[in-house]
Amino acid sequence: MLETRELTIRFGGHVAVNAVSCRFEPGTLTAIVGPNGAGKTTYFNLISGQLRPSAGSVHLDGRELTRLPASTRARIGLGRAFQLTNLFPNLSVLENVRLAVQARESSARGLRLWSVWSDHKDWISEAEDLLRDVALLAQADVVVATLPHGDQRKLEVALLMALKPSIYMFDEPTAGMSRDETPVILDLIRRLKQDKTKTILLVEHKMDVVGELADRIIVLTDGRLVADGDPDEVIASPVVQQAYLGLTPEEACGSNNGPPSPTLPPRGEGAGAASSGRGDVQ
Repeated sequence: MLETRELTIRFGGHVAVNAVSCRFEPGTLTAIVGPNGAGKTTYFNLISGQLRPSAGSVHLDGRELTRLPASTRARIGLGRAFQLTNLFPNLSVLENVRLAVQARESSARGLRLWSVWSDHKDWISEAEDLLRDVALLAQADVVVATLPHGDQRKLEVALLMALKPSIYMFDEPTAGMSRDETPVILDLIRRLKQDKTKTILLVEHKMDVVGELADRIIVLTDGRLVADGDPDEVIASPVVQQAYLGLTPEEACGSNNGPPSPTLPPRGEGAGAASSGRGDVQ
C-alpha cells in the first residue's frame, strides 16, 4: 500500500501541497483532479521523488521512502512515466524500451556479464511486445527525437510498463494525443486495472475519462485535499461543481439535476497556470 502522511512542500511563501494524507490500495485506480495550480503534479513529484518535501512522509508497504532518491523508489516499485528529456533522444524507440527492460532485469538479478548477450534477444523480444501494445512497433527504428508528440506519450507509457512497477503513476497520459490515438492508452490502463496487485494513480483533466476509469477520485485545491470518494459522488459534490462548472456555492448545493461531466482546463491554460519545472504546482 502507498501512503502519504501530512505531505507538504513550500516554495518560498507559497504552499504548493499542504498536509495531504492519503492511502492508495492495490487493485484500485485513483484519479487525482483539481484546477490549474492545485498541486496535482507537484504531489506526484513528491511521491515519486523528484521533489523533497518540506514536511510529511511517503510510505510504500510500511517502508518510508521520503529521503530516498527517485531512482531507488523506481527500483522498489514506484513507477512514474518518464519524460523524454530523461531518455536517450538519439537512440531508436526500440533501444530506449530495450534499455528500460534491461535496467529492470539487471536491478532484479544483478549484472551478469556472461549472460548479457544471451539475455539481449529476450530483452528485445519483450521491448517489441511492449511497442506492439502501444501501437509503436512500426516506429521501432525511428530516432526518439524525431517522434511526434502523440507517439512520445505512447513511448512514455511503454517505458513505464517495461519497469513492471507495483505502483503506476500516469500524469495526463493522453495529453496532446489525437482522438484516434487516445483509445490505445486508455485500453492499456484498463488492462492494467485487471491486475488487482497493482495500484494506479491517474492525474487527468478529462472528466469523461476519469468517470469511466476511476474507482475513486480525490480532489486537490490550492494544495489541499478537499474531496475523496466514489467518482459519482465526488463529481456531483459542491466543491467540484464550484471549481469546474463555475457555480456559486448556493447553486452547487441546490442543484438536484446532476451536473454535466466537467472537463478541466488542460495544463498551461487558464488564469494562474504555473510554469513548468521545480516550481510547477499543477
